[in-house]
Amino acid sequence: MKGKSWIEETFFRRECIKFIPSSWDQHRCIPVCQVCQSLIRCCCGRLMGEHFWQESCPPTSLYPSPGHGMEEEWSMEAHTRASPTDAYGIVDFQDTATRVCRAKYVRVGMDSKPEALLQLMLREWQMERPKLLLTVHGGSENFILPPKVKQAFSKGLITAAISTGAWILTDGINTGVSKYVGEAVKLFGGHNLRKRNTIGITPWGMIDNNMDLIGRDVFRPYQPLGNPLSKRACLNGFHSHFLLVDDGTLGKPGGQQGLRRKLEKHIQLLKIHPRLNQGVPALCVVVEGGPAIVSTVLDYVSNVPPVPVFVFEGSGKAADLIAFLHKQTANDRQLDADIKEDFLGRIGDVFGVEGTEAAHLYTLLQQCMDYRHSITIFDSESDEQMATDAAILSSVLKGTKASPSEQLSMALAWDRADVAQKDILVYGRHWQVGSLEQAMLDSLVMDRVSFVKLLIDNGMTMSRFLTVNRLEELYNSPQGQTRRFLQHLVEDAKQTSLPIGYRLSLIDMGLVIEYLIGGAYRSTYTRKNFRAAYSRMLGKDSRCDSSGSFSKQRQKMSLNNGQQDLHFFRTAQPYKSKDQTVSTRTSHQVGLSPGLGGALQPCPFNFNDLFVWAVLQQRQQMALFLWQHGEEALARAIVGCKLYRSMAFEVRQSNMDDIIAERFKAYSIEFGQLAVEVLDCAFQQNEQMAMKLLTSEMETLLTDLWTGPLNMRKNSFLKIILSLLLPPAILLLEFKSKAEMCHVPQSHETMLFGLESAKSPPVPEGSNQMDSLDAERGLPFYNETLCCASETVSTVFVQCLSWITKLYDFYTAPVVKFWFHTMSYLGFLMLFSYVILVKMEDRPSVKEWLVIAYIISTAIEKTREVLMSEPRKLRQKLKIWFSEYWNISDFVAILLFLAGLSMRLHGDPYRTAGRTAYCLDIIFWFIRVLDLLAVNQHAGPYITMITKMTTNMFFIVVMMAIVLLSFGVSRKSILSPDQEPSWSLARDVVFQPYWMIFGEVYAGEIDRRWIIRKCSSYD
Repeated sequence: MKGKSWIEETFFRRECIKFIPSSWDQHRCIPVCQVCQSLIRCCCGRLMGEHFWQESCPPTSLYPSPGHGMEEEWSMEAHTRASPTDAYGIVDFQDTATRVCRAKYVRVGMDSKPEALLQLMLREWQMERPKLLLTVHGGSENFILPPKVKQAFSKGLITAAISTGAWILTDGINTGVSKYVGEAVKLFGGHNLRKRNTIGITPWGMIDNNMDLIGRDVFRPYQPLGNPLSKRACLNGFHSHFLLVDDGTLGKPGGQQGLRRKLEKHIQLLKIHPRLNQGVPALCVVVEGGPAIVSTVLDYVSNVPPVPVFVFEGSGKAADLIAFLHKQTANDRQLDADIKEDFLGRIGDVFGVEGTEAAHLYTLLQQCMDYRHSITIFDSESDEQMATDAAILSSVLKGTKASPSEQLSMALAWDRADVAQKDILVYGRHWQVGSLEQAMLDSLVMDRVSFVKLLIDNGMTMSRFLTVNRLEELYNSPQGQTRRFLQHLVEDAKQTSLPIGYRLSLIDMGLVIEYLIGGAYRSTYTRKNFRAAYSRMLGKDSRCDSSGSFSKQRQKMSLNNGQQDLHFFRTAQPYKSKDQTVSTRTSHQVGLSPGLGGALQPCPFNFNDLFVWAVLQQRQQMALFLWQHGEEALARAIVGCKLYRSMAFEVRQSNMDDIIAERFKAYSIEFGQLAVEVLDCAFQQNEQMAMKLLTSEMETLLTDLWTGPLNMRKNSFLKIILSLLLPPAILLLEFKSKAEMCHVPQSHETMLFGLESAKSPPVPEGSNQMDSLDAERGLPFYNETLCCASETVSTVFVQCLSWITKLYDFYTAPVVKFWFHTMSYLGFLMLFSYVILVKMEDRPSVKEWLVIAYIISTAIEKTREVLMSEPRKLRQKLKIWFSEYWNISDFVAILLFLAGLSMRLHGDPYRTAGRTAYCLDIIFWFIRVLDLLAVNQHAGPYITMITKMTTNMFFIVVMMAIVLLSFGVSRKSILSPDQEPSWSLARDVVFQPYWMIFGEVYAGEIDRRWIIRKCSSYD
């Protein structure tokens, strides 16, 4: 349904259809004379000629009809009719030359439903949902505010509204307190219409020049300059929206108050934020005001739940009376007799009422003091008074009787951490279990950086807060375009389409991180041990029945898998004895169980996990804040730079908005600059430590992993090759000590199944435990002969065990494995080359059988790689395995060799075809040498550059092919007009122009005389 038709079908205007004279002592002519029509007004405020008489005729007499008394009262329900509204659209105020001031408006009936009005503002007018409702009441006539009060009111009101996303409700006219609100918007408000949520709820009959606004979905210019003698008022030009309430009257104020109060109550039923269950809080702001304001304040504070009232002392009239009584009754509820008498006289003087009315107003004021906790008096003249906006928000928190958790939710929705720090997170306040954790989760989802900082400063720890469920909830938080982009990344990483409503898991995020970073990086979330622990945790969560058995199972799982999330384990402590190491490791494993309520996790989470989440969620400010916490600032800055750069590339590849790609690029540059600044700062402090920070850690890690137990610095490859050719030379090599090995990164298998038992010499069978103790602790005495014999046997045994350990350490070192593989591979190439160069016999020779065995064993190894890879499904295993170029090359080489072998075992002509397959297959095996050369520090960079350059030259080759084809087709069609259809046409079109690039290759075909000239030149 279109917007205008919905408005016309939902909202109505009111028209008076019966003339009831407001006074009976005027002319009573029969029939009604012209003077009566010009002087006597109806109770609705209109003259007889201003009524609409479509359904009835004008009255011929002003006397009451027979059967009707003189006291017939006019009412909207009985004497008006409803018809579709005829005034809505946009009003353009003409006298605001400094800025464009336009507002949306609609004429509605006084009996309109508040839910329809709210739907109009949220859906049709596209207003932002309110997080706070500030309803301003005060004098409707013009009055003068003291400069300090005016400054505090203007700045405080608008600052509180803008900072919290509040709606401001006023009468919308250009007089009284509404005019001051408009001036505040002019001075401190923004130019964006959607940010200026200042709503005027104005009686239609009180608007001057209201006929200029008649029209359906129109754009109307409005001149807010009314008649000074008129009782009606103009609209204020600095309001953003107007609800023009029509009760069928003209020139009578106050008809909008009932609808305004209903709308306020309905707005309070809205949620302050989709994630929070707290409703929208409201605050009544009182500035000056007449006697009606006292009843209004009493209605607000006595409501359930109460609406706090914020009174500006010094603004005059009702506001000053409330402030005076509030201060006088702070200790004693009853005033002294003399003070009460003076106060009653003051009420009479301020409002101009008699003693009875003054006593009634005093009673209302006393009733307001029964709810004094909901009334806040703001004295702008006081030097000890806080900022006005902070005082307004503090009065909302204190006056609503909300719990601390609800108050924290309100401050969180407003994004006012200063208010939360001052009034909520105070010393001595007790919090329910899990309330602060929920506040931290809401802060992260709502991107409230200041609140995250505040909660961390108040003792929130990430190791306790972050769990699998919470981290997954953060990744699955609805963020519109951000979530869709993240789902696209998951689809690209998994190479599959996600169903509707798919919930992202940490394993999916691990795949995305690996996909974006690329290379050999492996995320913690995708490792086998994490997958297994994650699956077991989810399985136990779903089928746990009793908390006791569940806790035992989770504790056992954590102890078995707490350390398995690390691919390499590196100690940070000096060498310790075995018993100390065991105790330390056990205590560390027990400590790896963060979570709420003892819920153990597959691995400990920290700021790094939140930092990656913030980057993937495109929350730059949150990512910058989290980058400042935790360790490894340089590494995290580089990771953020790489992730953003890859995300920008994905955006361009997906043909998304270029603005998004540029934003990602800017974020990437920002983190890159941070990394440079960290290095620059470290370099200024200590040059050696800066170099160590940049290269030492990674180089040491890779070197230690590469060499393993070997301790070699110069000519290491010569020593290894010599030791492989002459195994006794192994005993001459230098190995690392046991203390040095404690600081060497250990592989995952070594960490789990250590070789301590294998490397430690066993105790002889003939000795007990006490025999191995020191003599000073009470060793039994043995005779000298037995001791000497035992020492000789022990020395020989230890020496033999040392040789065995050296052999094991040598052959298990990664660098030795690499050179052994390289030498064997070169030997295989030599044998394969010999096989295809010499004459092939009917039966395979011994050398050919060795080649066959090598290639078949390679095929078995490649099959094992596929089956032992991370993914569970075979399809995913194959996708990941085939994603690397060298695996594709090996696959083709093995298949081609097996095909050649099957043909080679048969007679001619299959044997010849098999030999040809051998000859083609060796090309792939020779190219495989480039992979081995990539390890070399000199040849590796060149291979990498050539690979990237070949990829970048693809489009250049395509452009060259287009030029060649265009020239080749034209050339061939001109030179051979009578050519018969054949495949040679395609060959000549492509090959001949290509070879002509390199010189006069086909000059003889083009010009026969060229051959003669060439031959004569040789003669």
